[in-house]
Amino acid sequence: GMCAKCGLSIMGESTGCTALDQLFHIQCFTCVSCDACLRGQPFFAMEGKPYCEACYLNTLEKCSVCSKPITDRVLRATGKPYHPACFTCVVCGKSLDGIPFTVDATSQIHCIEDFHRKFAPRCCVCLEPILPDRGQENLRIVALDRSFHMQCYKCEDCGILLSSQSEDGCGCYPFDEHILCQSCNANRINALTTKPITEL
Repeated sequence: GMCAKCGLSIMGESTGCTALDQLFHIQCFTCVSCDACLRGQPFFAMEGKPYCEACYLNTLEKCSVCSKPITDRVLRATGKPYHPACFTCVVCGKSLDGIPFTVDATSQIHCIEDFHRKFAPRCCVCLEPILPDRGQENLRIVALDRSFHMQCYKCEDCGILLSSQSEDGCGCYPFDEHILCQSCNANRINALTTKPITEL
């Protein structure tokens, strides 16, 4: 037969080999990238051409996290390749393979829960992040340039809920940067306008 690489005839069984459904001289069956002899060595075929293991691994995409070649399934997100096991939340380390995720302004990957915990506005009363309940909208109240949970949006004097979205909510009547109900607002105004008469 004829060698698939050099085109010369192969004389004798000991001078030739079969690979990739073709005949080669033993010395002609080499890696197309580095010319290393592949006889008796593991090799990989790409587009019908033989590669030694090292050169084959160099042709593979590298994971954006660990920089190792991706030999199995490539997970592509944010325009970069990842091993599925390396595609994790930067906060909790949970695998995000097949799970909704988001990225912050520095392109760091977060699970939705950690993103909300890290970047959600904080309630000015309890200082906890204002997060949406599962399947519900985020109920954030903003008053006097401050953020509140609905349950924290209370009159500073009597503690009654103020949100009109709450069943018991009575509305907010701010006074001098204080969050008050109508009754406590009136009490503060009366206290300021009622001046005690003092004798000279």
